[in-house]
Amino acid sequence: MTNNIVPYLQQEYENQNTLFESQPAIIQRFLEGQAQFIAEGLITKRARVHFALPDRVVAHLSQVGTITLPEADRRITVGSFLQSDVRDALSQRLNELEKSANQGMAVSAGLLRYATAMYMIHNLLPAGRTVTYRPFEDEQIPTIPIDDEALESAITQASDAIVEDRSRDERGEVQTPFVPAARKFFLPQWVAFNQDGGLLVGSVKEAEAHIQSMQRYVMILHRALSLAPYISASAEYQLKRYGILGKLINQARVLANFKTDGIIREIKVRAEKQSLNRGLSITLPYFDDQTLEMEKSKMEIIPAGRIMFVPAFVVRVSRGEQAKVVQDTRLNASTRKHLLAQLKNLETAFES
Repeated sequence: MTNNIVPYLQQEYENQNTLFESQPAIIQRFLEGQAQFIAEGLITKRARVHFALPDRVVAHLSQVGTITLPEADRRITVGSFLQSDVRDALSQRLNELEKSANQGMAVSAGLLRYATAMYMIHNLLPAGRTVTYRPFEDEQIPTIPIDDEALESAITQASDAIVEDRSRDERGEVQTPFVPAARKFFLPQWVAFNQDGGLLVGSVKEAEAHIQSMQRYVMILHRALSLAPYISASAEYQLKRYGILGKLINQARVLANFKTDGIIREIKVRAEKQSLNRGLSITLPYFDDQTLEMEKSKMEIIPAGRIMFVPAFVVRVSRGEQAKVVQDTRLNASTRKHLLAQLKNLETAFES
C-alpha cells in the first residue's frame, strides 16, 4: 500500500487530532454524538439536519484557552422541507461556522467536521483483513490479492468468520468460516466469486448485492474525504480505501465477465431453437473503475424483422464495437482494457 499524503493535509490532520484530544472527555463524547446527526445527513437523502455545538471548547492552538458558547448560538438547523438533499447546504453551513468571527463557534465547527469524518471512517465502515494486492498487468490500482502460503484457519481470526446468533434454546454463537478464496480479500463477507470466476454465493442477485454493499462503503469514504480532505492522512482511511477499492474492482469485473458468459450461453441456446430470427440486441455489462459503477455497452446484432441469425453477425458487430472503444476518450486505460476483453470474449465465442 503506497502512501502519497500531501504534507499540508498531514499537518492539518495532526492539528485537528491534537485539538480534539485536548478537549475534556465530556466534550469529546458530545461532539461524537452530534457527529452522528451530521454523518446521517451526508450519506442519506434528508431534507433537514439538526445538530448542536458544545457549550465550551478548548482553543489551545490559539493560546486562548477555554471558550464558552452562548446557549442561543449552539442550536443549528440546516435545510428545509422544500429540499430533497441537504448535503450541499450542510457543507456550506459548516464552512460559514468555521469562518465565524466568534472563535468559539469557529473552533466548534472545525471539531465537529473532524469528529464527523472520524465517525464515518471508524464507526460506519467495518474493519477488514490486512491484505496486499498487486496490479493486473500495468494497471495503476492493485486489484489482484497476493496468495498467502501460510493462510491461517478461518476460525482463528474474528475477521475470517461470520458470527451468527442462534435462538436461546440452541448453542449461542457459531462461527461460519469463509472459503480460502474469500479470505484473500479485505472483507471476506462480500466476496461473490473465486479467482477462477466461479460463483461463491447463491445467485447473481446476491453477488450484485455484495457489489452494492462495497459501492456504499466507497461512497462513505468519499463523502468523509469531501467533508474533511485531511482525513486522507488517517491510517484507518488509507487502510480501508486500499482494501475496499481493490476488492470492488476485482469482484465487479468478475461479475461483468460472469454475466457476459451467461449472455453468450443464452444466445447459443436460442440460436439452436431458431428463436433469434426476429432481431437481436445485446447489452454487455462492464465495470468503470473511474466512476466505480457498472455500465452497459448496447449493440444491435440483427435489426428487428425476419433475418436469419448467423454467428458471423455477432463477430462483425463485436469487432466494430471494439474499434469504437479503442477511440473512446471517456474511458481510462484499465476500463477500456476490461471492456475490450468483454467484447473479445463475445467475438471469440461466435467465431467459426
